[in-house]
Amino acid sequence: MGLGMNPKVGGNQSSEKKGKTETGGPVLEEAQKCCGCRFPLLVALLQLLLGIAVAAVAFLMLAISSSLLARETPHWAGIIMCVVSLLGFVLFCITRVPDERALLQFVIKLLYFFLCTMGLVMSVVVIAFQCYHYTLANSFSCRETREDCICTLDPEDPIARMFVFSAVPDCSAITSTLPMYYLLQVLLNLAQAIVCLLGAFLIWKHRYQVFFAGLQTGSPAAQHWQKA
Repeated sequence: MGLGMNPKVGGNQSSEKKGKTETGGPVLEEAQKCCGCRFPLLVALLQLLLGIAVAAVAFLMLAISSSLLARETPHWAGIIMCVVSLLGFVLFCITRVPDERALLQFVIKLLYFFLCTMGLVMSVVVIAFQCYHYTLANSFSCRETREDCICTLDPEDPIARMFVFSAVPDCSAITSTLPMYYLLQVLLNLAQAIVCLLGAFLIWKHRYQVFFAGLQTGSPAAQHWQKA
């Protein structure tokens, strides 16, 4: 009497093996997502768009008058934010392995966290300067002198501080257009600060909370990971 193989047992074993081989894929895919979106792709994309917008508005402000100071035209803040976003794209492309076993991933995460924190502080500083200059521009009393625009806070005070904006033939650009750009910079940098805070928080959560835990099951060569 021959020994026959139970087809159910073989089917269970094959399905078990199939489940083991597919364990890493969905878990790794899920580990790279936050709220249904890939992390940090969404944050990096928002940082890139906001950085470009901040730099573009700053250059538009600089086109009004070359006399504007660097703190009034924060193109540097937009350029730095674009660099931070590029680092976020690099972080997204790195293979997802436990932090303790990937020195490059750990260094890039640490650098990205530091730059997001710096971007948050930088955006708050820009907001403070833009609010100050917005209030100042709304108090200007300007007059046109040849190709320049001379503004004062108190036209009746002979010793009041004067603000000279060179190559501005029409003072309406200083009293109406420039304050609008200041207000737009406040809104853009506020959004930029929120995105940087979100990026720094997600990096911290990814490392120290339940966003991803590197609990390995199976052989290291197959890289089967299970969410803890």
